[in-house]
Amino acid sequence: MAMYVQYKSSSGYAIFEVHGLDEIGQNTEAVRTSVSDLSRFGRVVQLTAFPPFESALDALNQINAVSEGVMTDELRSLLELNLPKVKEGKKPKFSLGLAEPKLGSHIFEATKIPCQSNEFVLELLRGVRQHFDRFIKDLKIPFWVSRYIAGGVGVSFPTEQLFRSLVVTLLIPLIIGKVIRESFQRFCKLS
Repeated sequence: MAMYVQYKSSSGYAIFEVHGLDEIGQNTEAVRTSVSDLSRFGRVVQLTAFPPFESALDALNQINAVSEGVMTDELRSLLELNLPKVKEGKKPKFSLGLAEPKLGSHIFEATKIPCQSNEFVLELLRGVRQHFDRFIKDLKIPFWVSRYIAGGVGVSFPTEQLFRSLVVTLLIPLIIGKVIRESFQRFCKLS
């Protein structure tokens, strides 16, 4: 059975075809070891399609939709153009690996493309993320996009888990530090 993985980056969606499953098997540990070696991982995963987002606002809207488990028209057209057709009444001979199972359910309902999200797929996507700049050799970020990213558009969408993590690791220690510092200063003034 053929396998594809869909990766979303800040610059666009990408579809990768997974070729060398015979070489590494569907063993998560084997994928972990192959990820570190680009020459080996590059034989396993090959870029099929990469349409960049049109603007920073479009990127933000696409990422918001994906995080909510909604398939956008752009994602649907990317999948329909670059994946094998699903014949009605027949079992598909491929599957699509995704990081978001909720999105996979929506894609399956709308297009009948079988989706999977498991530890094996997440390891493949980790490798894609690690080597993404090497897969997209000709990607150059225009200056106006880099200004938006520097201005905060690129980080204006925290997921709930990321937000909690930021609060726990940054905000709470800052508040505790401020309380201790102010208490210590008052104590020194009284002495």
